[in-house]
Amino acid sequence: MGFGERIGQPPRHDGSLPEVHRTVAIPTVPSYWRRLLAFAGPAYMVSVGYMDPGNWATDIEGGSRFGYRLVWVLVMSNLMALALQSLSARLGIVTGRDLAQACRDAYPKPVSMALWVLCEIAIAACDLAEVLGTAIGLNLLFGISLMTGVVITSLDVLLLLAIQRFGIRKMEGVILALVITIGACYVLEVSLARPEWSAVAAGFVPRLGSTEALYVAIGILGATVMPHNLYLHSALVQTRRVPRTADGKRQATRYNFFDSALALNLAFLVNAAILVLSAATFHRHGIAVTEIQQAHQLLAPLLGTSAASVAFALALLCAGQSSTLTGTLAGQVVMEGFIALRMRPWMRRLVTRSIAIVPAVVVVGVRGASGTYGLLILSQVILSLQLPFAVVPLVQFTDDRGKMGNFANRGLLRVAAWGSAAIIVALNAKLLWDTLSRWIGGSAHPVGAALVALPLVLAAVALLAYVAIHPRLRRAAAGAEKLGPEGAVPVLPPGDAGGPPIAVRRMAIALGVDAKDRDVLAHGLGLARSYGAEVLLVHVAEGFGPRYFGHDSDDLETRDDRAYLERARGQAEAAGVRADARLLFGDPVRELSAFVAREGIELLVMGAHGHGPLADLLFGTTVTPVRHRVKIPVFVVRASK
Repeated sequence: MGFGERIGQPPRHDGSLPEVHRTVAIPTVPSYWRRLLAFAGPAYMVSVGYMDPGNWATDIEGGSRFGYRLVWVLVMSNLMALALQSLSARLGIVTGRDLAQACRDAYPKPVSMALWVLCEIAIAACDLAEVLGTAIGLNLLFGISLMTGVVITSLDVLLLLAIQRFGIRKMEGVILALVITIGACYVLEVSLARPEWSAVAAGFVPRLGSTEALYVAIGILGATVMPHNLYLHSALVQTRRVPRTADGKRQATRYNFFDSALALNLAFLVNAAILVLSAATFHRHGIAVTEIQQAHQLLAPLLGTSAASVAFALALLCAGQSSTLTGTLAGQVVMEGFIALRMRPWMRRLVTRSIAIVPAVVVVGVRGASGTYGLLILSQVILSLQLPFAVVPLVQFTDDRGKMGNFANRGLLRVAAWGSAAIIVALNAKLLWDTLSRWIGGSAHPVGAALVALPLVLAAVALLAYVAIHPRLRRAAAGAEKLGPEGAVPVLPPGDAGGPPIAVRRMAIALGVDAKDRDVLAHGLGLARSYGAEVLLVHVAEGFGPRYFGHDSDDLETRDDRAYLERARGQAEAAGVRADARLLFGDPVRELSAFVAREGIELLVMGAHGHGPLADLLFGTTVTPVRHRVKIPVFVVRASK
């Protein structure tokens, strides 16, 4: 908890996606459409995950092998996605915490870490689908080899960073343009395919008929209701500057539901179009598609025009690029939310992309194009297996009146939420049972295979059961508590009556404007009271505006930083310490070192990450270079969280 929570709001940098947190203003004029447009955006960024290349693989396989029989799976998946994404948005709006932060707050650290690892595996699986989809799209459009395409996709981190510099609304606009392109391509494809609409209507009747159909159905479910989207949506809704009042939250939840309904139904239509196209084109001719390249090659001769193949490849490329942008943001939300660590954006993207590229390179190198399709299907099944570990906590949190107040689930929403969770768990249990039975039965050493698989299955079941019941047990034991804990910052007691042997008249406390400030401020004020010293509270703003415009900067980050320091100064004076606040601009190491010399500081208090040397390389460090530059004692506080 950052000390800012004590004075009415969480610190800006403890919020989700701090670069864009609360940066989009909501119009106050009584215009429904202007307010709707202001809220529109987060659901469209989430929706691209519902039409990424992994969806294409499952939808194409489902349509080519089973015709229109699995249309109902898409309908069910879309309804579940709408219910769950609405809950995700509600959680972020009402509590001001994203789902990853909520898990970190609610569960013991080992459980939270286990959930983080599972989520990172899911994100890597999703990124794998995006790598392969983009590489295949480049191959189909420009004839670039798959291996070269996989390598090119590793460089799209530069594209993401370039777009991020223009703000969240510009990124939402880019995503929307890609989504519209995908939709337009499939309107053309379906019009050329001329499906049997009566057979499509019959596909709305639930039926499976085989384990193979169940495997594909669960792949469709995993590709549609994506676990990392639940984390991402709860963070993206916080980019809107919603009034922290009951009416403001109620308005935001209503408009975000409209946004989600429109965006996810558009994603459903795209997925349905892919499946219908596959059924009308391939299943009709008795062709079982085993790779996306095969689908591309067959579209032109079967539909009688090359435009079909070009539209297919273009839509695939757009799907890969749009989903990779949002996948990176999801990775940032998950890492910062679960383990409270902020990795440099380019490093975070490189790590995630590397995890996906390694299996892609291996499969393409060993099996060529024939192996990519199976890898896409497998990636979606992995996503589906991880889904319960995101859905169950989400439903638990939004069901809790202690956290959500009057916004807690009730009535039909509550039934839909728990019903979706139950269906997801049941389908995954069935898939796991069938897969393990087939694997153990076909093994040369079935007893050994069972001994390997059984502990892993039991551990996953135990973790899911704990996640499901722990919040209720905690509420029963301690009563309902708010998701974002509040309380005064403890101030250390003054030293001995005689005081320390070294006199310090002027101290500086460097604040990072994040959750670590709680401990840094507590220790710093305790020392100041012991010494009877005056304190200068200092923070270095290092964003784009502060770095380039310095003291002339007046963007949202700068204004928030000034307000944050003033709240810190007020709390220091309330604790009986004379304090002033100074906001610096630019490089933290250089500015802090110059500030110490310029202001005659005799003791500097700073916070430490708690990293090792390798992590410092990844996340950056300020403490060590500052210690070497200044000629005064530096009191380093290792934050407890």
